[in-house]
Amino acid sequence: MKIILLGAPGAGKGTQADNLVKRYSIPKLSTGDMLRDAVTKQTAVGKQAQEIMKAGKLVPDDLIVDMIKDRISQADCHKGYILDGFPRTIQQAEALETLLASQQQRIDQVIEFSVDEDQLVKRISGRFTCKSCGEGYNDFYKNPVVAGQCDRCQSGDFIRREDDNETTVRSRLKVYHEQTAPLRDYYQKKALLSKVNGMGAFDQVTQEICSILDKVLRAA
Repeated sequence: MKIILLGAPGAGKGTQADNLVKRYSIPKLSTGDMLRDAVTKQTAVGKQAQEIMKAGKLVPDDLIVDMIKDRISQADCHKGYILDGFPRTIQQAEALETLLASQQQRIDQVIEFSVDEDQLVKRISGRFTCKSCGEGYNDFYKNPVVAGQCDRCQSGDFIRREDDNETTVRSRLKVYHEQTAPLRDYYQKKALLSKVNGMGAFDQVTQEICSILDKVLRAA
């Protein structure tokens, strides 16, 4: 089963994808994670992507498509995968369709996370992560039980992404509306699009997604 999670930055796609990995035993392919890894390692692609992401812009198609092509050829993707953060434009969607067709594959379902933009800005600008174990927190919605101490590993070392500030988030949302939102109509016309309430409680969103995907599996 090959799934695309579609929605604005911070809509909850990554968190839900992690949950779906466990339920359906297929990997999450996050272009964001791939790019951040490249930035951390300061590869040629990483250095180029770093400046683009800091400005709240999208990374060029050729960089993303090359990463995706290599990743889906790996053994753990043979039974399916969850695409989180790709495609982001109509051009990328067309490139993905061409790539999959060449391998006798196709997308089975696209799930869009509907969100309230002002609440989304608050959600993103307030988030921070434990540097030691990766546990996620938020100034407004989820603080550690003991202030300054990670609930999972008790570390006191937290980090925030440089681009998690209101100005950059607003810029990213503007880019999303201009370039990514048209994918809604693109996949709607292909009868692949379903919507969930991205601002709902975590378990509620999970239930909505799994209801959709279980129907896809039964119909396969």
